[in-house]
Amino acid sequence: MILYIKNMVCPRCILAVKQELGKLTDQPNTVTLGEVTLEKPLPEKDLQLFRERLEALGFELLDDQRQKQIEKIKNLLVSLVQKGELEEHFSLSAYLGKALDKEYTTVSRLFSEVEGMTIEQYFILLKMEKVKEWLAYDELTLSEIAWKLGYSSTAHLSAQFKKMTGLTPSHFKKTGNSRRTPLDKIL
Repeated sequence: MILYIKNMVCPRCILAVKQELGKLTDQPNTVTLGEVTLEKPLPEKDLQLFRERLEALGFELLDDQRQKQIEKIKNLLVSLVQKGELEEHFSLSAYLGKALDKEYTTVSRLFSEVEGMTIEQYFILLKMEKVKEWLAYDELTLSEIAWKLGYSSTAHLSAQFKKMTGLTPSHFKKTGNSRRTPLDKIL
């Protein structure tokens, strides 16, 4: 049985979901971003309790197929950006098409209909939040950040950052991280 969970964006989210699941069952499970795989279904009473506990933590158990697909897309992109290993000529359409085993145009249309923005726009927002994180922690140079996120140049990253945030990367760095957005609040 696979359960799909909305708003899981980090390893702490996985830990929180595992802990809540552990309070209900001792059956083997696998928890990844946005998904819980169980060997057998939870009894309805336990499933409802799990749903309520997840909601108290800011997560949502998904029932709708379209929402499940959207959450899977988001989780794939969050994981990809968090790794920070994008190649310069990375193809979002090829990556998602392969990962989801679906035509990119179908996936893209669904995402835009449900979320009101394109997958590409969402992906850029995720990358900008990662840039903000790295700038705030002052661990990488702007050129290292550009390379890790697949930008062709520091100038390209800086221009996109300014367009999206209204600030240059250096100005953002000076003002601190008060302008960061949690990943689950991007949409």
